[in-house]
Amino acid sequence: MATSTDDPRVPGAPRVPRDHRVPVRVLTVAGSDSGGGAGIQADLKTMLALGAHGMSVLTAVTAQNSQGVQGAWELPAEAVRAQFRSVVDDIGVQAVKTGMLATTELVETVAGLLAGLPAPVVVDPVGVSKHGDPLLAAEALDAVRTKLLPTATVATPNLDEVAQLTGIRAGSEGDLRRAARAVLDFGPRWALIKGGHLPGDAVDLLTDGTEEHWLRAPRHDNRHTHGTGCTLASAIATYLAGGMAVPEAVTAAKEYVTGAIAAGFPLGTGIGPVDHGWLTAPPRT
Repeated sequence: MATSTDDPRVPGAPRVPRDHRVPVRVLTVAGSDSGGGAGIQADLKTMLALGAHGMSVLTAVTAQNSQGVQGAWELPAEAVRAQFRSVVDDIGVQAVKTGMLATTELVETVAGLLAGLPAPVVVDPVGVSKHGDPLLAAEALDAVRTKLLPTATVATPNLDEVAQLTGIRAGSEGDLRRAARAVLDFGPRWALIKGGHLPGDAVDLLTDGTEEHWLRAPRHDNRHTHGTGCTLASAIATYLAGGMAVPEAVTAAKEYVTGAIAAGFPLGTGIGPVDHGWLTAPPRT
């Protein structure tokens, strides 16, 4: 937990500038986290913290707290489709982030809605929760590979999700290139392989198959990291909506998440959330 002498707020995580009084518009298509640390709730907090107007398409409702996921209920595909069309056709979007999609039908529905959308898409291929609870049906993996990932400007799998999608189990930094190539084979323009589960510094690899960007951050002694994947993907989408190129957007998003992890705080009796408001909140003592 941050203190006045341990303030995580450091330069490098900018807010997205507004065009006059209208913020950029970012849409999250994801599940709800009743505990407020991940999912739709984390996405909208991130977008607000970085200066965007966040909008949502709810795909599932979870009963979830610091201990894990106690239940999950998917919404009908027609409800997901109606939410998406309602927002996109009237308000418009400048970037989209996807998270928990749960079933083959929902993956295929969302992929169809995203196809041809003239806005960057960040796909967080959520497979399991921070506590190891499954959030994607095993039979939906093929739809993620063949339908959803080809719509992605950036795909952001962690190492467990890489293993689910490709069969590659990365145990060292040297494995990240091989993992990235396997993910890129499914069609996203860029792959961000998150190496947070590796020992040492938190290192991620961003690549489009030609360029490589190695992103490193110190590992904070803080177990309150619930919602990091959702937060990172939403931050990337927000920066892309603001006009940043992919490498700059991912770099800024990682800096934002690193600060949010450093400021993470305990809630309940398990894993607490990151602090989405760390950029503007006064330091805790």
